[in-house]
Amino acid sequence: MSIAKTIRERRSIKKGYKPDPVPEELVLELLNDAVYAPNHGLREPWRFLFVSTESKQSFIEAMLRVYPADQHEKRRALFSEPSAFLIVIMKEDPRQKQWEEDFAATSTLIQNFQLLAWERDLGVVWKTNPHIWDPATHKILGVQPGEKIVGFLHLGFFDKAEAPKAAPRTPAEQKFSRFQ
Repeated sequence: MSIAKTIRERRSIKKGYKPDPVPEELVLELLNDAVYAPNHGLREPWRFLFVSTESKQSFIEAMLRVYPADQHEKRRALFSEPSAFLIVIMKEDPRQKQWEEDFAATSTLIQNFQLLAWERDLGVVWKTNPHIWDPATHKILGVQPGEKIVGFLHLGFFDKAEAPKAAPRTPAEQKFSRFQ
């Protein structure tokens, strides 16, 4: 499959995951390619926390503690949908320029991961729900001071025939100008 075709066809898969477990070996294989994302000074500001299919229930129970009791069932349903999770954590550089470069690099790594996963019929959606900023979530997940959760990647195998249709994109020409 061409890179352009993969970029245009990739979709965020939010539901409809198969019950198949997501092998840790596959996640590591994809990450070992995704880490070739451009990153200034090869700082590689990221680290990863994998929640396997087998560990998902204890993860859900821990994450429910972040939410008020009246939201537990809704959150349980949302966290139960994917087969596994990959939490991407970034070291926060106190210098603004380096922080922005590191955030861009980590975002690029996530996009690489999503494209690679798409080729393997592994669905991914990158979530930035409010709990990623909650100190209680940080404590549960072992996120240290000076680190930021860039996102929860929800993972699961899916049927590409049932993937969402592409939303229209604005042609680049409409957002393009020339310096004169």
